[in-house]
Amino acid sequence: MTKHIQFFDTTLRDGEQTPGVNFNTQEKIQLAKQLESWGIDVIEAGFPISSQGDFEAVQAIARELTTTRVCGLARCNRADIDRCHEALVDAKHKQIHVFIATSPIHREYKLNKSKQEILDSIQEHVTYAKSLFDHVQFSAEDATRTEPDFLAEACELAIQCGATIINIPDTVGYTNPSEYGQLFNYLQENVPSFDQAIFSCHCHDDLGLAVANSLAAIENGALRVEGTVNGIGERAGNAALEEVAVGLYIRRDHYQASTSINLGETKRTSDMVARLSGMAVPRNKAVIGANAYAHESGIHQDGVLKNPETYEIITPQLVGVKENALPLGKLSGRHAFISHLEELGYDTSDKEALSIAFNNFKDLADKKKTITETDLHAIMTGQNMEATSHYDLIKMQVQSIDENTHVATVAIVDHTGSQPQIKQDTAIGQGSVEAIFTTIEQLLGQEEVTLLEYRLDAVTDGIDAQAQVHVLVEMPNRQEVYAAGIDYDVLKASAKAYLQALERGSQHVKD
Repeated sequence: MTKHIQFFDTTLRDGEQTPGVNFNTQEKIQLAKQLESWGIDVIEAGFPISSQGDFEAVQAIARELTTTRVCGLARCNRADIDRCHEALVDAKHKQIHVFIATSPIHREYKLNKSKQEILDSIQEHVTYAKSLFDHVQFSAEDATRTEPDFLAEACELAIQCGATIINIPDTVGYTNPSEYGQLFNYLQENVPSFDQAIFSCHCHDDLGLAVANSLAAIENGALRVEGTVNGIGERAGNAALEEVAVGLYIRRDHYQASTSINLGETKRTSDMVARLSGMAVPRNKAVIGANAYAHESGIHQDGVLKNPETYEIITPQLVGVKENALPLGKLSGRHAFISHLEELGYDTSDKEALSIAFNNFKDLADKKKTITETDLHAIMTGQNMEATSHYDLIKMQVQSIDENTHVATVAIVDHTGSQPQIKQDTAIGQGSVEAIFTTIEQLLGQEEVTLLEYRLDAVTDGIDAQAQVHVLVEMPNRQEVYAAGIDYDVLKASAKAYLQALERGSQHVKD
């Protein structure tokens, strides 16, 4: 009998815990809408009590989505639960995710609580959460290092108190498929109310087993899988949901499971997360890597030419990979431009934003022969980045003083006050990029920033490619912040990225 597997995406919460990844509210809304288009059943939009920014993002996503359930994270703490309820009050479909650690090491060193105190907390807080939410998920943090009998007791109590979903997280990526599958079997046999709740798996990838562990859980009674797009997350990351989804589809003969995932949106979803997080997808990544459908071996090429199924178990089209670029150029008109944007899933209803995007497209088309699908994504991504910024780059000039020293002059429009204000400054550096960054630090009054990473990517192939610059900075409060800038000019892309990083860093301090 075919079972239905729900997909719970935590890219916006657990994925954002990746060092250097910081999504702003507009980016989170954009990602949430794409996750809804992809077919995700539940989106964990954030941890509302953790910051005002997180609260506002969860609230905004709750108001935007129409079919996907929006979830907020809460500790076993009434203030956390109240904050989740406040953030999700406008959601059409909502859920709360309440957690407490249960393993011996967490009980002793993190919580300083006995088993009974843990059970008392579960009873109090799951009951309270149920009074505010129809759908309550309970997680036993570090479940795979918890005594199985105590874990079963905690799960049964949570169900009796109103939990409708029970999550069994492998919080530190400790388990293996055999053990994890056996654990779900054990819970089926030792939790009397097992069938009264949906059991869920949440696996981390510290030993590279997150996807395998998730599939093992599904084989042994889990009806929900949790993870992130591209497997992003703290430490080694989470289970990559695109791999689980395609694995269930390709081997549906084995798993006998269906999902609501629209596989044709997989590549688009992956690309969006990669762009906005700054976490590039490895070329050899399963399902969505650039080499996933490439064949260099002569024997492989011969086989694929005769029948693609000789060496391809997944067709590129299944996950939304297109073989041909979009044929747009400087002679293309507004109608063609809009048509291509809509095919890529962009909302074109905002006429003012559309006009700006079209002008940016025409400017780029004057500089390169063909505008590809990737170029269009870059135009829209760059525009979204700049639309959420309080600083506009209006002028930049770099001159070489001698072999090693450069001087940069940068002018910006500052929209942080009641009236826009033009600011300009000049600084020197050992190279053009250092000179630009030093000038921007002076302009924004952030002169103790440490550049941890600077990466330059070509958005497309060829000498006329757009540049995407990624920066990771450490602010004076030791917070790491990622940002990206896109422009045909590498130095302008660098300046845009650094402006955005420093702005984000200062906003985080305020939150």
